[in-house]
Amino acid sequence: MNYANIENSLRLQKVITVLKDKKWHSTMDIIKRAEVCAVNSIITELRFNGFDIKCKRDANKWLYQLQG
Repeated sequence: MNYANIENSLRLQKVITVLKDKKWHSTMDIIKRAEVCAVNSIITELRFNGFDIKCKRDANKWLYQLQG
């Protein structure tokens, strides 16, 4: 898989902006706030770019949180 560099990717920049508050965000919250899709793939790309992002399941939702 080829990973985008955050410096050149508006979609990665949008998602990291949502996560920078370091609160837990659901997949749907990220989709709506960042206007993106394929959140799990974007999280993988952000991790490749050096961001530490936790993931957990809460009932029927996946939640993501930026660490550090």
